[in-house]
Amino acid sequence: MATDFKKGDAVEWTSSQGTIQGKIVEKLTSPIDIKGHHVAASEDNPEYLVRSDATGAEAAHKPAALKKKST
Repeated sequence: MATDFKKGDAVEWTSSQGTIQGKIVEKLTSPIDIKGHHVAASEDNPEYLVRSDATGAEAAHKPAALKKKST
């Protein structure tokens, strides 16, 4: 069962640069193109738009790739 995140939740994910920390911007439930990358999000398979705390860069990730940070 995937975790359901809310806007503003602090999360972290792994990238080629290591562990990135950021926040949920929004839940994506329909297909969208972000920076030339097609995100095939849907109601049944949502993805989350996240913003890196360090760089401000935004990217879409599947719920399984994100981990909620403890506060």
